Amino acid sequence: MLNRTLPLLTLAFACLANAAPSQYQLVSDISYTSLDDSYAQERCKLDIYYPEKTEETFATLIWFHGGGLKNGNKHIDERLKNQGIAIVAANYRMYPKVGTPTPIEDAASATAWVFQNIETYGGDPEKIFIAGHSAGGYLTSMLGFDKSYLAAHDIDADQIAGLIPYSGHTITHMTVREQIGMPGTQPLVDKYAPLYHVRADAPPILLLTGDRELELLGRYEENAYFWRMLQVVDHPDATLYEFDGYGHGMSEPAHPVTLKFINRILKK
Repeated sequence: MLNRTLPLLTLAFACLANAAPSQYQLVSDISYTSLDDSYAQERCKLDIYYPEKTEETFATLIWFHGGGLKNGNKHIDERLKNQGIAIVAANYRMYPKVGTPTPIEDAASATAWVFQNIETYGGDPEKIFIAGHSAGGYLTSMLGFDKSYLAAHDIDADQIAGLIPYSGHTITHMTVREQIGMPGTQPLVDKYAPLYHVRADAPPILLLTGDRELELLGRYEENAYFWRMLQVVDHPDATLYEFDGYGHGMSEPAHPVTLKFINRILKK
């Protein structure tokens, strides 16, 4: 499905549970790695914000921050709170202190922690979604399409309930290209590109970008090509949204679309 949304379009939030719990807990700075490395001990941490006293197990959205794989910190957007789901915000190690594929491996470790521990908090490991903005969107797609990263933790990437990359690279990330000396305007599709791993049996995916004229260079177009290739291989559940009037920072109008997507998948 291909959608172009207008800036005046308002999408109301819908609670993902029958009745949203009124109380949530926030647990911060949980280590998700056992690596004996000072930078890993500093960065490989996550926060979990989860509903209490639910009658049924809840869904979880893992969120990876943006920042070009060079900067940024975990955060939980206010617009995603109080929706009857848990939010896990994870940090990861970044360039230039580490190179590729370390950020992807860290994202996989954080995701594995959620699969292994979410039941302790009342969540359902069969209802885990992954999302992130920009670099976080790139990490989202890499985890969902290149199965090797989660397989290292004995997890099948197809267990992910849904992927929601916000304005993420689908070609090889610009910072990965920078590491090998490629110009920023030169595209590359290698094993570090979600496009390289296009497959029909990947989890449902919601691709979200800003306006093609306001986005980062080529960001809409590479997502549109990714969506097209998913159609070519007959992926059954891939949707692309372009938010007219919004640039790269398009999370505000995108969050309601994300919640509707999660709600639809959960109803299946």
